[in-house]
Amino acid sequence: MSLLRRRKPPINESDKTSEASDSKPQKEREEEEEEEEEDGNGKDKNKKKIPSKIKKHEEKRPKWSCLDTCCWFIGCICVSWWLLLFLYNAMPASFPQYVTEAITGPLPDPPGVKLLKEGLKAKHPVVFVPGIVTGGLELWEGRKCAEGLFRKRLWGGTFGEVYKRPLCWVEHMSLDNETGLDPCGIRVRPVSGLVAADYFAPGYFVWAILIASLAHIGYEEKTMYMAAYDWRLSFQNTEVRDQTLSQIKSNIELMVATNGGKKAVVIPHSMGVLYFLHFMKWVEAPAPMGGGGGADWCSKHIKAVVNIGGPFLGVPKAIAGLFSAEAKDIAVARAIAPGFLDNDIFQLQTLQHVMRMSRSWDSTMSMIPRGGDTIWGGLDWSPEEGYSCSKKGERKNDTQIADQTGAASAVSQTRSANYGRIISFGKDVAEAPSSDVGRIDFRGAVKGHSAANTTCQDVWTEYHDMGFGGIRAVAEYKTYTAESIIDLLHFVAPKMMARGTAHFSFGIADNLDDPKYKHYKYWSNPLETTLPNAPEMEIFSLYGVGLPTERAYIYKLSPSAECYIPFQIDTSADDEDTCLKDGVYSVDGDETVPVLSAGFMCAKGWRGKTRFNPSGIQTYIREYSHSPPANLLEGRGTLSGAHVDIMGNFALIEDVIRVAAGASGEELGGDQVYSNIFNWSEKINLQL
Repeated sequence: MSLLRRRKPPINESDKTSEASDSKPQKEREEEEEEEEEDGNGKDKNKKKIPSKIKKHEEKRPKWSCLDTCCWFIGCICVSWWLLLFLYNAMPASFPQYVTEAITGPLPDPPGVKLLKEGLKAKHPVVFVPGIVTGGLELWEGRKCAEGLFRKRLWGGTFGEVYKRPLCWVEHMSLDNETGLDPCGIRVRPVSGLVAADYFAPGYFVWAILIASLAHIGYEEKTMYMAAYDWRLSFQNTEVRDQTLSQIKSNIELMVATNGGKKAVVIPHSMGVLYFLHFMKWVEAPAPMGGGGGADWCSKHIKAVVNIGGPFLGVPKAIAGLFSAEAKDIAVARAIAPGFLDNDIFQLQTLQHVMRMSRSWDSTMSMIPRGGDTIWGGLDWSPEEGYSCSKKGERKNDTQIADQTGAASAVSQTRSANYGRIISFGKDVAEAPSSDVGRIDFRGAVKGHSAANTTCQDVWTEYHDMGFGGIRAVAEYKTYTAESIIDLLHFVAPKMMARGTAHFSFGIADNLDDPKYKHYKYWSNPLETTLPNAPEMEIFSLYGVGLPTERAYIYKLSPSAECYIPFQIDTSADDEDTCLKDGVYSVDGDETVPVLSAGFMCAKGWRGKTRFNPSGIQTYIREYSHSPPANLLEGRGTLSGAHVDIMGNFALIEDVIRVAAGASGEELGGDQVYSNIFNWSEKINLQL
C-alpha cells in the first residue's frame, strides 16, 4: 500500500522573516525595531551597527577597577621575582662572576686570596669593635605589645617589627630619660659573636668581607672576636649594666694567652674608635671605676690599634641629629615631600618619635664636636678655609706633605664658607661679616609657655618645655660655633645634656696631670686624656676621602613650630662657590666624618712625643680616595671611601690583613694622604 505525501505550499521570504521574528522574545524584537527606527531616521549612518547581543554582553562584563590593576601589578612582580629567584638558584655558582667579567673584564683576586698567594698567614689575634647602629640588638624582656619576640632582633636584620608594630618598637628601643639605662620591664641586649655585626641587614655587609678575607689566610672564630656592646648606652654604662668592658679585657687576655703570647690587633670602626679609647683608659685605671689592669696592660696585650673612619673629634652631623632629628638626607626628603615626615602617619609623628628615641641614647653625645673653636674654628675662621669642593684628591708624596705646611699656597682665592659657624639661621647670616651679625644672647632668655601639649597630638620632646620665647631666643642668637653649641644643647635639651655631660666631655685639657682627668667622662676625648704607656704599640687612622661631608648648616624656624620640632634645615639654601647644597655646607671626608676629625690626632695631636702621647707611640694616616662602582654588578664597590662601604674596600682590607699578619706601619709604606689634613692641622693652634 503506497503512502501518499502531502506537499507543503512554498513559503515566501516575508513569511520567513515574520515567522523568525515571532519566535524571538518580545524584548529582543523591540530592541531591533528601535535600531531599525534609528537607522531609518538617518542617525549615525557611517557608524558600524552593533548587534544587540554583543551590546548586552558588554553591559554584563565587569568594569576594570584600580584595585584590579594593583593586584595584577603585584602579581606580575611576585611571579617575576620567583622566576628570577628560581633561575638564580638553578644557575651555576660561577655564572654571576662570568657575566661580571664579560662586562668589566677579569676581576682582581679578593684581598685574602691575593695575600695567601704571597704566603701571609694568621699571626696576631684580631678584635673587632663595631660602631654606632651597626651592631644587632635583641629582646630579652618586654611589654605586652612585644609578645613572641623573645631573642628576636629589634635592631638589625630585617627590621620587620618597625613596620608591624612601630610604636611598640620605639618604646622598646628607647632608654630611660632619667637614668640612660633600661626602662622598667624592658631588657634589650647586644647580639653576641661575629654575627652581631657581620651584616647590618640582609645583603648589606659591615664586617663580613673583612672576616671572610681574614679567614682566607687562616683566621677562625677562636682568633677573631667581635666586641659587641649596646651602642645606645654611654661607654661606662656598658660596664655598669652588662660588664662589657670586663668581657673585652678577659677575651683579649685569653686570645693572647692561647696564641703563644702574640699581642692582639684591635680594629675599631666609627664610634667604636671612641669606645676603645675609653677602654684603654678604663683597663689601666684601678677598680672600682676601672679594670685594674695596671699601667702596662696595653703594652703587654695590644700590638696595634687600626682605627677605621674614626670620629676622634666628633662630627657636626651629630649636632643636626640632636638639634632637629635630621641630617642632609632627612632634610632633602622633607623638601621632596613637604610635611610628610612631620605628619601623623598611622598615629606616628615620625621625626618626633625619632628625636624622643635618639635623645635617650647617651652614646650619641659622644660624637658632639670636641675641642671647641680651637679645633673647629670661630665666627671668622676655620682650618678648612679655602677648601674647594670641585678639587679631586691626588696622592701626595712626602715632599708634598711637607709643602702643605705652607698654608698660603694651598688656600683657594675663591669665596670660602665660614665653616666655623656650624649652625646659622639664614644664609645671609652664614655669609655676613661677624661685625654685621646682631646677636641676642639666648642663655638668660625666659622660655615662656608652650601650647603644644594642649593643641597638638604631640610626642613629648624637651622642645615642648621650652615655650615660644625660648624658640625665638635660639633663632635670634643667629649663629653658633662649636663652643656655643654646647650651651645651645643645654638650653634646648637640659635633661639629655645633664646625662651626657656626666659621661662625656668636649673641651681641651689645660693640665693633664690634674686629678679630675682621672674621671671616666674624659676617657673618650683624645684632647683630655693621654695614650697608654706603650711605646711599641702602633696607632693607625684609616678613612675615606673625596666625598662631600656635612660640616655646617643653614637653619630656619619650622612653620608649625608650636606642634612639631621648631627648627629645620633650610633646603632652599644653595651656593656652589661655597660648597653649600640643600642647606648643608660640605668639606672633604667620608660622607659622615670630616677629614679634620678623622685625621688630626694622628697627623698632629699624637704625632711624636706630645702631652697627649707621652710614650711616643707611632701613628700613621692611611687615606683611601673614593671611587664609585663602575656598574651595578659591582654592588657597593671595592674602591669606596664611604663611611660604611669602606669596609669592603680591597686596599683597606689588604692593609688591615698585613698588620694582622705582622707588618708594621713603615712596612705598609707609612702615611698615604690625598687630602689637605696636614695643612689644616697646622692651622690649629693647640699646645702640644
